[in-house]
Amino acid sequence: MADKKSKTDTDKVSDEVIEKVDAESGTEAVAKTVIADEEKTEEKTTPAAKAGKRSPKAIRESEEVKAKEDRKKSKDSEENAKPKQQQNSARPKVERRGKKYQEAAKSIDKTKTYPLAEAIDLAIKSATTKFDSTIEAHVRLNVDPKQADQNVRDTIVLPAGTGKKISIAVFGSTEDVATAKKAGADIAMEEEFLQKLEKEELDFDVLIATPSMMPKLGKFARTLGPRGLMPNPKSGTVTTDIKKAVDEAKAGKVEYRVDSTGIIHVAVGKVSFGKDKIAQNINALFSSIKTNKPASLKTTYVKTIHLTTSMGPSVKVSNSEI
Repeated sequence: MADKKSKTDTDKVSDEVIEKVDAESGTEAVAKTVIADEEKTEEKTTPAAKAGKRSPKAIRESEEVKAKEDRKKSKDSEENAKPKQQQNSARPKVERRGKKYQEAAKSIDKTKTYPLAEAIDLAIKSATTKFDSTIEAHVRLNVDPKQADQNVRDTIVLPAGTGKKISIAVFGSTEDVATAKKAGADIAMEEEFLQKLEKEELDFDVLIATPSMMPKLGKFARTLGPRGLMPNPKSGTVTTDIKKAVDEAKAGKVEYRVDSTGIIHVAVGKVSFGKDKIAQNINALFSSIKTNKPASLKTTYVKTIHLTTSMGPSVKVSNSEI
């Protein structure tokens, strides 16, 4: 009985202690909750959490970044403080040429278009070379070379010749070779001519061939084509009339064709020809250009015409000449 009584008393004491502890625990819990809320509020209001001790490496990197930014700011301020240098404008094209060219250009008014006779006279007088200069005609046409019917091209025989010694080669049969030699061809061969081409011995300016021989020249197209030596029926270098082809080539036959920008470039003689012969050649060229005007072209055909000599200034010619 005594033991039961003591146990009951003990249980009562334990219950009282537990209630007291629970009460204290509740108070502590409330206090802890309040403290936690305050800490959260501080975290929200504080811009960044308090960092621990920084390593020497981090401090060194931070100092390097700051020093770099300071140098950049200092450089920018120095550049802004410097006065900006004025860029010199490019000199006119005439001033960048030689003395002879500049002197010759003074006699030509670039804003003026000259009649053909006067333009030829100026071109001859403005020749600046010690050798016999070539006179060139440059005609800009209002055509689109990409259109097949506007790809203006032709061959003409200049009445006064080109003033250039032309080497003519003929590739044909035995009879054609004999005819070519009589007509004055510089080279006239049969099958041995192919061996010459294989060695790339292209010591000629014009190559004439008969239609029957053209298939044998096919494998040399990459050699002859880029040099403008491949025979072509349109230029009259593929023909059965060898004598006529040789005579025309020696007389001054030239081929012209518009380039990708629609300009025709043709050498029309030498300064030593004189005004009359040069005028004959130019008129023959203009006549051919006029004849080959595309039928589909309804606008202005000729845009500009210029005459020039080797390394000399250009002279603008009146469009009414064509």
